[in-house]
Amino acid sequence: MSEYSIWVLEYAYVPNFPVSGIIYGAHNQGHRKLPYGYVLIKGKGRVAMVDVGFNNKDMGATFASTYGVQNWHSPREILAQCDVTPEQVTDIFITHAHFDHIGGTGEFPNARYYIQEQELSKWIWALSLGSKYNALTVAIDPADIIRMVNSAKGGRLVIVDGDREDVLPGIDVHAALDSHTWGCMFVRVRNDGKKADSADSYVFAGDLVYCQENLRGFDGGDGAPIPVGLATGSHYNLIATTNRMLSLVGDDTRRVIPVHEDRLKDMYPSRLNKDGLNVIEIALAKGERSRVN
Repeated sequence: MSEYSIWVLEYAYVPNFPVSGIIYGAHNQGHRKLPYGYVLIKGKGRVAMVDVGFNNKDMGATFASTYGVQNWHSPREILAQCDVTPEQVTDIFITHAHFDHIGGTGEFPNARYYIQEQELSKWIWALSLGSKYNALTVAIDPADIIRMVNSAKGGRLVIVDGDREDVLPGIDVHAALDSHTWGCMFVRVRNDGKKADSADSYVFAGDLVYCQENLRGFDGGDGAPIPVGLATGSHYNLIATTNRMLSLVGDDTRRVIPVHEDRLKDMYPSRLNKDGLNVIEIALAKGERSRVN
C-alpha cells in the first residue's frame, strides 16, 4: 500500500522546444512539446513538493518570454486540482536553482525549503564572475537566490550537504554535484516505507533527466543513457547520476520521473484539465481519491 499520494502537475509548457536542448547531440531532430511541472507529495501529515515552478512576473516573465513558455497558471490554481492550497505546503525540495524550478518559492508562506549547499553557494559565486561568464547563468534569476537566503532568517531554509536519508519519513535526497547544475539533487520516495530493499520507490529527477531518451537512449539504440542538453558540470557526472537513479528503482525507467517529459501522461493515469494542462497521478495512498478519474 502506498504511503504517499503523488502527482505531477503541469503548470505551463513550451509548445515547440528544440530536441537538441533536451537530448545532448540530437541536432536537426526537430522540436517537441516541453511541459513545465512540479511534483506534489501528500501523506503522513505532510504536504511536500519537488520544485515550485516560476513566478510569472519580473525576470521570471522575461525568461518565460525568451524560452517561449505558454499557458502559465499559478500554484494556487494548479494545486487546487488536488484540494491543496499553497499555505498547506509544509516542505519543498529544490532540485536546482533554474528559474522554472525555484522561482515560485515566494508563494508558499509556511513551507520549509531544502537545497544543496553547493547549489546555493556556487550560484552566488557564478553571479559574481561578471558579464564574461553570463553563459553560466542564463536561467538564473538573482532574486530567487536572494529569496532562498532570506528564508533562512525565518528558520525556513535547510541546507543539505550531500545525501540525506529520511528528510521526511520514507523520503531521501541525493546530491548530483557538478552535473546539470553545480549542486543538483534528486528526490527518492520509498513509498512502501522500506529502506534499502524498497520495491516501491520513485525517483524525481528534476532536470537531471528531461525525457525517456536520457534514461535509455533512442529506440533501436543500445539502451545507454544520453545526457540532457544543458550541463554546467560534466556529462560524465550526468550519465553516472542517471545510472545511480536507475539503480535505486531496480533499473525500471518508468520509476524515474522527469517532469519535462510530455509522454509521462501516457505512462501513468492522467487527465487534461480545462486549461489544457496535464494532471498525472503517480500513486495514491489509502483513503485518497483519484484526481484523474
